[in-house]
Amino acid sequence: MLDKMSPNQRLIVAVLLSIIFFVGYTAIFPPQEQKVAKSAKTEKVTSSTTEDVVSRVEEASGHAVSQKEKADKSVSSTIVTITSEKFILKIDTLGRISSKELLEEKFRNDENLHAQVIPEFGTKPLYVRFSDDSINDEATKVPYSADANSVELTDKPVTVTLTQKLSNLTVTKVLTFYADGHYDAKITTSKDVRHYVYLGDRPQVSKKLMAVAGALIYTDDDVVHIIEDGDAEGRQVFQGVKLASSFDQYTAIMLYGFQRDTNVIVERGKNDNPVVYFEALKDETIHGYIGPKEYKVLHSIDPMLTNAIEYGWFTFAAKPLFALLAWLYGIFGNWGWAIIALTAIIRIVLYPLTYKGMVSMQKMKELAPKLKELKQKYGKDPQRLNAATMEMYKKHGANPLGGCLPMLLQIPVFFALYRTLLNAVELQGAPWILWIDDLSRMDPYYVLPILMGASMYVQQRMTPNNFTDPMQEKIFKYLPVIFTFFFVTFPSGLVLYWFVNNLFSIAQQYIVNQQFKNAKDAKAAIEKNSEK
Repeated sequence: MLDKMSPNQRLIVAVLLSIIFFVGYTAIFPPQEQKVAKSAKTEKVTSSTTEDVVSRVEEASGHAVSQKEKADKSVSSTIVTITSEKFILKIDTLGRISSKELLEEKFRNDENLHAQVIPEFGTKPLYVRFSDDSINDEATKVPYSADANSVELTDKPVTVTLTQKLSNLTVTKVLTFYADGHYDAKITTSKDVRHYVYLGDRPQVSKKLMAVAGALIYTDDDVVHIIEDGDAEGRQVFQGVKLASSFDQYTAIMLYGFQRDTNVIVERGKNDNPVVYFEALKDETIHGYIGPKEYKVLHSIDPMLTNAIEYGWFTFAAKPLFALLAWLYGIFGNWGWAIIALTAIIRIVLYPLTYKGMVSMQKMKELAPKLKELKQKYGKDPQRLNAATMEMYKKHGANPLGGCLPMLLQIPVFFALYRTLLNAVELQGAPWILWIDDLSRMDPYYVLPILMGASMYVQQRMTPNNFTDPMQEKIFKYLPVIFTFFFVTFPSGLVLYWFVNNLFSIAQQYIVNQQFKNAKDAKAAIEKNSEK
């Protein structure tokens, strides 16, 4: 069917497919688990059993907004405040890390307030729940005590000891905090009683466009399991877990350093959102991190933690693209110029492919009058028309799919780069030039989207076309306008990439057009001289 389409019909199909892949793929087909880990056990709990489990957990851990959770908001519930240059962390009477406020100016939420990584309601990091209802009931009423109320965190780590004395059980948490945002936790119970430690509900700092949010489980067979908000079903039990994370677009709450046989459980919570916790030992040692998913920071703590940076289905391509982008940033010292340099490198790599497509479209344009003549001549004989058309393609070295396929083959690259820029917290608060002072946010004056639309229009005018259908021509004509409105709310880093990519396309199209013009002028000159 494609070989019967005109070049412009194929171009429109390619553009529409680009939109579907580039914009709609994640929304229509959310990323799924890549495969089932051999070390993971998955059990779908029956409806009644799940309701019982969720009901008990809600009462004990705050999966739903209970009166107990509302009471925990009060200032009096904070027993320890740890302050550093980059954050303020608080621990409450239930021994949980109840709050972490990021103080750097670049980490502000949509209301332009300092980002609060841990949500106000819901489960919180290091909450302990007991299987024994009587112990658990008492544990929700007896507050922890701490050996310090206020601590200043500098380059040296600080340690805080929390103690909860119940009737027949003592719980001790020794927490060591580091300036880079990670911590060590030693949780001990005086008796061997079954209990669970919670990861904490995912941050709600930022979730824009098609960014994924939910829970992530990374297992020792290098499989990343994503359970998105609204998609948690029953209960899943994993073993061999190296990392558990609850995350939004830019920030995450993580636990790592599990023993291989530790049961890490993902439960269905409120609104079918995932709730993550693990079955702890009598003497449990675990590590955690709460904060932005900055590649450099995570890598310095433990390279394994970089697996918490989620790029979706195109992770295999997005990860190396980000590594290249970060390397370029090291050269230019500016993420905006790094994006431009990355765009240039991608265009150079894809140059043979795009050049071939542009040349093919020029050839098809030149053949258009001859193809029209063939259609008039053999219009009533489709078989003969097809044979004559194929012969003409072969004679002139033209490929009817040549202009479409190169564009389609570029879609995975564009989509991978889109995912890279969308999830790069490094762009948050990163300036480029003039009014662009945050590449993670939309252009406040809409200049970049307008320039992008204008460059797309120029590129469109330079691209060979021979429309025969007025409707096709009208659709094609309005694509720059549609794209401009579509890109208005995009982060300026993404729009910058698309704009610069259009500029390279314009330059390349100019070269191709000029080559064909020179060849045509040379041919005309030879013919003129031969006549003399």
